[in-house]
Amino acid sequence: MITNVLRGATALVLALVPLTASPALAAAVPAAPAAEVLELADAVTRIAVAEEARTGYTRDKFKHWNTGLDPADGCNTRAEVLLAEAVEPPAVTAGCKLTGGRWLSYYDGQAVTDPAKLDIDHMVPLAEAWDSGASAWTAARREAYANDQDAAASLVAVTARTNRQKADQDPAAWMPPSPDAHCRYIGEWTATKLRWGLAADQAEADALAVYAEACETTVVHYTPAP
Repeated sequence: MITNVLRGATALVLALVPLTASPALAAAVPAAPAAEVLELADAVTRIAVAEEARTGYTRDKFKHWNTGLDPADGCNTRAEVLLAEAVEPPAVTAGCKLTGGRWLSYYDGQAVTDPAKLDIDHMVPLAEAWDSGASAWTAARREAYANDQDAAASLVAVTARTNRQKADQDPAAWMPPSPDAHCRYIGEWTATKLRWGLAADQAEADALAVYAEACETTVVHYTPAP
């Protein structure tokens, strides 16, 4: 009986002692990436400058659109971005079909009420991402990039016309037609490149530096992609 009492007391003491992870276990759990906030002029200097190469690129190497943040809602990434960016939310029917709603395409300042007239633009186009580092990624990381909803700058709903004018061009070759959009655009382009560790070629880096001088109050927010 005494032995049983002692065992019970020992078990009670152990239950009351808080459990802590061992140093080895704590070290094995990676810390969440820290958010960065930088002035644009500083941020653009943190993008590595390197030659770009498109060898081997095809668009299907970036799987999109996938099932999005919530596979159970029946909406793919495109639809989820449209829902997130709507100024007036659309009606959602079976199969995640969107009708009505209103959006503002910041590239050209146009209001849009038909979701079919909007494209979801990859802030840094897929081909440009490939050229500047994504060619070395795994297929899973390229899919994560192509469907990135964890950073507001990565995917943006804009008029199909402006998205197709932009195509795969960087800021050295194309800028949004609305001058009011330029500082935001350069800030979001820079944030996306830094988030994903992508490089810039020399012409692109030079263009970013010039725009940064004109956008003195622009601040870049980004969190490195896991």
